[in-house]
Amino acid sequence: MPDDPSLTRARLRMVEDQLSSRDIWDGQVLEVMRTVPRHRFVPLEHLEYAYHDGPLPIGEGQTISQPYIVALMTQLLNLSGKGKVLEIGTGSGYQTAILSYLAREVYSIERFKSLAERATAILGELGLTNVRIHIGDGSNGWPEAAPYEAIIVTAAAPRVPPPLLEQLMEGGRLVLPVGGRGGQFLERWIRRGNKHEHEQIAPVAFVPLIGALGWDEEKWEWF
Repeated sequence: MPDDPSLTRARLRMVEDQLSSRDIWDGQVLEVMRTVPRHRFVPLEHLEYAYHDGPLPIGEGQTISQPYIVALMTQLLNLSGKGKVLEIGTGSGYQTAILSYLAREVYSIERFKSLAERATAILGELGLTNVRIHIGDGSNGWPEAAPYEAIIVTAAAPRVPPPLLEQLMEGGRLVLPVGGRGGQFLERWIRRGNKHEHEQIAPVAFVPLIGALGWDEEKWEWF
């Protein structure tokens, strides 16, 4: 189905006004953000805001991230186009679609069946066939498919889950928000042998990573 021309124009303005005018400099990331139709991943009741500079609700208490955050996290992964990527938190499937253009294979885990099924359907409609989606607890990663060139977590963890660090290949990058309900910092970890380089990038606000090595729903609620 071809894009509505007005939505195409809105997407191109999004890239120019929200991304390239800030600190998104990676040409491949910018091109993919121009290509992937974010409006396909947004509920119809929020369609008019699909290319606005902010997150939107997608059901199950989850959100589709602000375009800038999607671009920033993708840029931090520094993908080669030849490796495997693990995504924790499929959500709408928008970030998954972005990754699918920049990686050989994308493995994505979502704990809500309804979101996983909807994302799978949209990705299929867009002809993106290098994605595998699993329903379950993403805090333990997907060890069967490891190691990964990069891992991205689109939900806030109380601390970095050790299995995710273990599932990185040498030189692999992990990008995730770490913190509690009051706010988090976006962090990047890079594997160097048995050690990991670590840097804080920016303050962010994400929904919680619920799972065995993430937040307990009740603790997050009262954090």
